[in-house]
Amino acid sequence: MSKKTVHMIPHTHWDREWYFNTSRSTVYLLKHVKEVIEVLENDPEFKTYILDAQSSLVEDYLSYHPEDENRIKKLVADKRLYIGPWYTQSDQLVISQESIVRNLLYGSKKAKQLGHSMSIGYVPDAFGQGGNMPQVYRSFGIKNAVFWRGVADSTFPDTQFIWKGTDGSEVTANIMRHGYNFGGEFGIPENIEEQTSYIENFIETLEKESNTDNIYFPYGHDQAPIRENLPALIKDFNELDLYREYIMGDPENFFKELNNNYSKLKVLEGEFTQGKHSRIHKTIFSTRADLKQLNNEIENFIVNTLEPVLVIANELGIDYPHSTVEKIWKLMFENAAHDSIGGCNSDSTNKDILQRYKEAKDISSNLLEITMRSITNKIQFDKELNITTFNPFPYKYTGVIEVQAYVPNLEFSIFDSLSHQEIDYVIEDYQELTEYVLKQTIKIDSSKPIYTPDKVYLVKLKVWVSELPSLGYRSFYINPDNKPQLNNIMEDTDSDLIENNKYQISLNKNNTVRIVDKESKKVYENQLLLIDSGDDGDSYNFSPPRQDLKISSEDAERVSYKIEKHANLERLQYHLLMALPFDLEERAEKVQSTKMPITVTIDLLKDTETINVNVSVENNVLSHKLVVQLDTQIQSAFSYADQIFGPIQRPVELPEMNIWEKEGWDETPISIEPMQSYVALTNETTSYAVITEGVREYEIVGEKFEKIQLTLFRTFSHMGKEDLLFRPGRASGETIVETPDAQLLGKINCTFGINIINENLNQVNLSKISKEYLTIIPSYQNSEFLNGRMIFSQKRQEKCLPKAYSEFELDDTDLGISAIKVSEYSGEKVLRIFNPYYDKNIKIPEILRNKPQVELDETTIIEAKNELTRNKFITIKLTN
Repeated sequence: MSKKTVHMIPHTHWDREWYFNTSRSTVYLLKHVKEVIEVLENDPEFKTYILDAQSSLVEDYLSYHPEDENRIKKLVADKRLYIGPWYTQSDQLVISQESIVRNLLYGSKKAKQLGHSMSIGYVPDAFGQGGNMPQVYRSFGIKNAVFWRGVADSTFPDTQFIWKGTDGSEVTANIMRHGYNFGGEFGIPENIEEQTSYIENFIETLEKESNTDNIYFPYGHDQAPIRENLPALIKDFNELDLYREYIMGDPENFFKELNNNYSKLKVLEGEFTQGKHSRIHKTIFSTRADLKQLNNEIENFIVNTLEPVLVIANELGIDYPHSTVEKIWKLMFENAAHDSIGGCNSDSTNKDILQRYKEAKDISSNLLEITMRSITNKIQFDKELNITTFNPFPYKYTGVIEVQAYVPNLEFSIFDSLSHQEIDYVIEDYQELTEYVLKQTIKIDSSKPIYTPDKVYLVKLKVWVSELPSLGYRSFYINPDNKPQLNNIMEDTDSDLIENNKYQISLNKNNTVRIVDKESKKVYENQLLLIDSGDDGDSYNFSPPRQDLKISSEDAERVSYKIEKHANLERLQYHLLMALPFDLEERAEKVQSTKMPITVTIDLLKDTETINVNVSVENNVLSHKLVVQLDTQIQSAFSYADQIFGPIQRPVELPEMNIWEKEGWDETPISIEPMQSYVALTNETTSYAVITEGVREYEIVGEKFEKIQLTLFRTFSHMGKEDLLFRPGRASGETIVETPDAQLLGKINCTFGINIINENLNQVNLSKISKEYLTIIPSYQNSEFLNGRMIFSQKRQEKCLPKAYSEFELDDTDLGISAIKVSEYSGEKVLRIFNPYYDKNIKIPEILRNKPQVELDETTIIEAKNELTRNKFITIKLTN
């Protein structure tokens, strides 16, 4: 009988922040890395060390100790010190697909610059594994994965298997079912008798769960110091244990051995979110809703708006700012680590996270501003008040967009700069800023007169645009002396409904909303029902109180109600006061002492099928959860939501809900699920979708599972609490850490869209619909009186650009568009597309078929595909 091989793999799991803040972690990291370098250099028997697969840790260290770069490079190149492929240990369910891709792109790039990027999908502590990660890994040349959480042995007993992604891609996987913390909580004793006991208690546990002759033994812990005498302990084990061979290993060599048994491994498919052996913390998706909203807003802004505009600018001769974009993404990656994006931190740490979001948002918005300005400064305008609107989509766009402009009066006309056709608009808001703006103006040439208005108003407009040039721009001009042909203000009306070509919407007496689909004649009652309940959970888990009181908006006091109308926009707005318990004690006693103000605003834009909803809450109560329910009238066994590169089908009721108590799961299975941007229910004739700009968390509820319940926010008092209804036993976080900021007192804005389509979901490109909903179509006003301290003055530019421009156009938009950017390596613009349908293949448009196709690493050429099957993506070089 051959011996089994125990691969003892030394590592540390390094949270860059958690209950401690970033600065504390960094100070200890500097000491830790220095010690690791010294041990590896001085002891050739200490063969390898895993620095948590995070290139950012080395980057952090070298920012303080640049003198050690060559030492680190040698250890990395010799495969003694393993870093990469991640930049940070990213979450896989809360953040966007492009955030995951860029994390691996920048992480592996940095690791390769230092000598070697570990070719393992190494994820020791993420709260669940994304179902399409095997395809992402394979596209980076990664064929093996190690992770901890997500698979119950009652579902799948093996720990070594072939992980099949939802698109069919496969990687060899090893799950660390008992965690990565052998060596911390379960450190190897140095007494021989105790070592014998350790082998019996811990090594045999690992062996029993290993279904091959290779045992993965992770030796490390959170922020654990390197165990200098580990080589000697391995020798002790080899002398004591006659049945096994112990070696100091690393993941790459472990999988070389494991893949010799590839044909014997069973296949496990999909996403892994079971919390039997390790908690998944499924409701972490709604922890710190304010931070989640910022993350989602900035991710969407970078990918949907900023990068495409930078591509347009690059084609017009403006350098693509790779280093600035990398800086923005790295700020986002620091917040994408599983604890950071989870929000399961101390308030001090969450302040660090908030600051990084602020910095990323500020750099992104200002980079967009200066890029648009650099383009418009070169356009040959012949009017004084010019607005240039940029289309970030690779196809023509028609619809209502938001524009801000500085104008000399409130009765003006807007015209297309080429056709001179008048453009319809409505003023949503305005502010008089004459003195402030005109005091900022700086003349580059003081002898040259410039147009200076007598008054200046900052106006927010909803403007109807038709066929904006694909991946390009079109300019408009304002004529302040010409009154608009159509009314340009919202009018209060006595009407009892708002409508456009698709919907009629009205408010019921019970504070729910009635939607009539004009096309199908279907009436959808009881929409936008708000339900408030208690939250006895913590930063990791929502958990209902043992004595709860649920209150709905049907019982709220309606304070006011109004309807405003314009050709571009109709708006229904109502104000409620919900009588709620102030805290969990009052909730248990059924006392409703506090009135929480809520304003619901419903916008219907011209010729759109998406209903825009904003729920604005003045949160003045503690430890509660607010959700909104939408009755789809579709009886459902499955929900559909977008995950990484395409939709996923999930059962509305998990089968493990009936067995978890008997099997003693670490965490209650619940059907609260994540999404990237949308969730939908569908039948043969109808699809009802909700697109969120805020918290990416939903649940399907109702007697027939016909209602989509979207979490708006939840609040809580402590980082960790013990013995919750939804999470029995120990606390997951520190119980002594209070988190008053997590009560989210103050104003909370929750925005989402509703889309009702009279087709089965397999005929609907929900990815396109949601991307358009979540994309800012930016505009820039080029007027000389604005050139000054307010936005910094700039030098004059040669006027060489036309008033309209298109760089590239797709006629066929039956695609999911993930990214348009300039390659990190080749300098070519690339387009990343994917199949947006659950069960339908799509053809790649002819215009793209002769273009080079590359992997996510942007360098590896692949065999060209003419069709995309389920969950498939490709990256295409848009070479001329």
